[in-house]
Amino acid sequence: MERIAGAVEGRLVYPGGYAEGRLSEAADVVIDSRKAGPGTVFAAIRGERSDGHDYIGQVFEKGALGVICEKLPEELPGPCIAVDDTLKALRLLARYYREQMKDVKIVGIVGSVGKTSTKELVASVLEQKFNTLKTEGNFNNEIGVPLTIFRLRDGHEAAVVEMGINHFGEMDRLGDIVKPDAVVFTNVGPCHLEFLGDLDGVLKAKSEVFRHIRKGGTLILNAEDEKLSGVRDVPGLGIVRYGSGGDICAENVVNMGLRGTEADILYHTGPWMANGGSDTSSVGRFHAKVHLPGAHMVLNSLAATAAGLMFGMDTEAIAAGIAAAQPMSGRSRLIDTGKLLVLDDCYNANPKADCAAIDLMGSAAGRKVAILGDMFELGEDAPALHAGVGSYAASHGIDMLVCVGELSRNMYEAALKEGGSCEVIRFETLDELLANIDGLGLAEGDTVLVKASHGMNFTKLVDALTKPEA
Repeated sequence: MERIAGAVEGRLVYPGGYAEGRLSEAADVVIDSRKAGPGTVFAAIRGERSDGHDYIGQVFEKGALGVICEKLPEELPGPCIAVDDTLKALRLLARYYREQMKDVKIVGIVGSVGKTSTKELVASVLEQKFNTLKTEGNFNNEIGVPLTIFRLRDGHEAAVVEMGINHFGEMDRLGDIVKPDAVVFTNVGPCHLEFLGDLDGVLKAKSEVFRHIRKGGTLILNAEDEKLSGVRDVPGLGIVRYGSGGDICAENVVNMGLRGTEADILYHTGPWMANGGSDTSSVGRFHAKVHLPGAHMVLNSLAATAAGLMFGMDTEAIAAGIAAAQPMSGRSRLIDTGKLLVLDDCYNANPKADCAAIDLMGSAAGRKVAILGDMFELGEDAPALHAGVGSYAASHGIDMLVCVGELSRNMYEAALKEGGSCEVIRFETLDELLANIDGLGLAEGDTVLVKASHGMNFTKLVDALTKPEA
């Protein structure tokens, strides 16, 4: 606890007569009192719904080693570290712990769209050779990233850490914790414009991580992204580009629809590879099968290939890792109910991702139904951006478009204006849709895309569509 107090710039306070034997090394750091137990350190965070300080007594009853808190309880039930800001303390402690685990090679994943699927592919590849930790669920923010770092153990050899932000300065703080050996930058899209302004602002905010990549590390950049193509020289870092025209690209792509893709992956050897030397004229090639739906998954597989080659993996192991990757809930997950084929992509949404999901529906058999909800944090351009998605859906093969939410009124009106054969329906709220879901007339053989920003709670809709009686 003394070392923890020093790392978080806090003041360690003991209760009278507290057993010295309890002051051993911490086994874990938790922010949920339900996960507290022997050897854990509990960080008391003030949240929107609850205040961790209210549970300090409970965590000590469960055997917690100590507590980090902003306000000391009137009667100390155990050793507490008093700090001005518990969230800052959490970051400082994670940074300290990462420095103790410096032998673990970390790949950071940043970008506007496709971070999670890319993270899954990179981790699946690295797992073929290394004991690999990866970000779980949505633990990619200023609370989730520290908790991910705390999961590192002595046996880990590599880690893949997703980093998501929506304000300037956040990526700087996350990068200071993670200190990655390489960063995959997927793209720059119209996300969080309410806070970042425009695409140049998005690039600037996410590029804050560059200064925290370890010296001699590597930037793995999407060669097909217009903004990233302008990133040239970054002092102290190597750059490898993936995608059309890049150091790693794909040929002979065979689209198998929602069942995945096959492709030949080509790579130019170079000093960024563990075994690549300096010869950039030499070209390697191998065949890969991607079982995640969408041709864009080939691009994500190229990023995973770069990470594997950078860490000295052979192409057979890389191909095995690409083939083994599985989608996560809410992220291009295909669910066959026996009646409907549901494309669960409801974890998050933005205009670029919505249009990509609509394109993916083009490879579906049967009637194509898109249920789209509001996209948040788009700033003053939100109405126009929603309208753009509505026009795109109506003109790109969607047979029925169901728009849900206040902002999606713009989507609905634009789709109607587009005309054509697309049937367009709108519901004010998700609850209204759920109450009238039988009236949609979904039939056997339909493919249904479900997509909206996370705050729309569309997981309820996925559950309704996939429950046995649906």
